Amino acid sequence: MRCKWMPLLLTILPSSSLANSQSVRIGVLGIFHPHQLTLSSSDRDAIVVTASGQTFFLQPGSPTERLQIRASGDILLLSLAGKEIRTRELHAAGRNQDAANFVLGVPGKLERKYRGTLDVKIVDGVLLPVITMDLESAVASVVQAESLAGTPLEALKAQAVVTRSYFVAGAGRHAEFDFCDLTHCQFLREAPRPGSPAARAAEATRDLIITFDDKPVAAMFTRSCGGHTLTPADIGIPSGGYPYFSVVRDFCYKNTVRWSRRLTAKDAAVLSDHREAGRLAVDRRLGWNAVPSNNFKEQKSGTEFILEGVGQGHGVGLCQRGARAMAEEGAGFHEIINNYFPNTSLGHVVPHPPPESRMERQLHP
Repeated sequence: MRCKWMPLLLTILPSSSLANSQSVRIGVLGIFHPHQLTLSSSDRDAIVVTASGQTFFLQPGSPTERLQIRASGDILLLSLAGKEIRTRELHAAGRNQDAANFVLGVPGKLERKYRGTLDVKIVDGVLLPVITMDLESAVASVVQAESLAGTPLEALKAQAVVTRSYFVAGAGRHAEFDFCDLTHCQFLREAPRPGSPAARAAEATRDLIITFDDKPVAAMFTRSCGGHTLTPADIGIPSGGYPYFSVVRDFCYKNTVRWSRRLTAKDAAVLSDHREAGRLAVDRRLGWNAVPSNNFKEQKSGTEFILEGVGQGHGVGLCQRGARAMAEEGAGFHEIINNYFPNTSLGHVVPHPPPESRMERQLHP
């Protein structure tokens, strides 16, 4: 069965209807539970660091080019050019307190490049780095990290709109920041190079988000639906205002990703009702591919249960595999979004008006 493509409305919605932020706060590197970090500039420009009322510069090519950050109880120990500073919080930015290009590393593990401003403090005994970055930079970074090489541009554009919609409408998943850099929120790594497919997809769809009843949708996506998408109600999670619909895709149905797993009776019980929380609980314990999707049937075999399933991921929202197939068949990103998010419209992110404009409205309503 092929889903019909319905016209997708492009609407510029009033500011009262949409979230007004064009930056996002993302907690990064949390998977490492770091007790040590390094910070340095990734270009020729200096980074301005503020801590305990002191301001100093990380200047490339100088003795102060790299900052060492360590956790000691609830105190940050900052080491720079033989000097040590004790503080509870650290803030790093460009010379004008704007976004900077910097490298943040976990010693002995990895280094990653970011663009934005950085705040670091200690939470539960480990370092918590939070980056405030431009929304569009975050979108391009996620599209790059979440998409397979060779994905057609129209499918990447659809991914960009879905990603941006989630950032605009889905904040508040963590206490100390809005989003993490893991698949719990959206997978985020380094920003793509200018002119790359991911960067082009983000730029081509700049400010576009999915809306329902004049409100932004915290749009979800999955790797492969296995033939039909699921709804939040199917997997026991809140819908977030948009009811979603089960969408059937011929390509995914005829070219299904199939899998089989054996689980103990105890683990199978956790999967009762095929709920996402149970699947994630089993995956956390046995590995992230222990139960690849929510679309499966189970059969008892002695003391074990055999799962026969299709698809990859939670199964809700945009199917990346199906979107790719649609794009290869000639569908544009509007059609792809309309297919996976029926009864929605496209709107624009509305930025904060400048302070003068808010004051003028107060004086001249």
